Amino acid sequence: MSFTLRVGAVMAGALLLTACAHGGDQASGGTGSFPFGKRNPDKAAAAAPAGIGVNAFLWRASLDTLSFMPLASADPFGGVIITDWYANPEKPDERFKATVYILDTRLRADGVSVTVFKQVKDTAGGWTNAPVSGQTDVDVENAILTRARQLKLSTINVKG
Repeated sequence: MSFTLRVGAVMAGALLLTACAHGGDQASGGTGSFPFGKRNPDKAAAAAPAGIGVNAFLWRASLDTLSFMPLASADPFGGVIITDWYANPEKPDERFKATVYILDTRLRADGVSVTVFKQVKDTAGGWTNAPVSGQTDVDVENAILTRARQLKLSTINVKG
């Protein structure tokens, strides 16, 4: 499945989850677990999540920035994106994986944290962990922040 299809499937799933109200739990005014509890539509609508739980610009920018890597998982409510291993065709003896944490609902420089992992092939052909420069994490974070700013500016220009 292509990256675009996977991202589309994740976003569609997130939208479906957003559209669902909290069934019969106590927070939504029910008296037990859905479908056995009573539903209070007014309280259920108030308790339902309003959208993704993180800054939308940082979320989209993270997916855009890491779009060349296969996506392993993405949680738009928790703000975690995990890629699968990616090997550059020009350097097949090393591969990288990234984890992105979106930490805020606001577009802030400290609202995103990235960890990059690296493995290299050993003499037996197996993969072993290798150190990654701390600057690599910062460079990816800066690329995400730059893209997020571009996305925000493009929406401001469209509205203005």
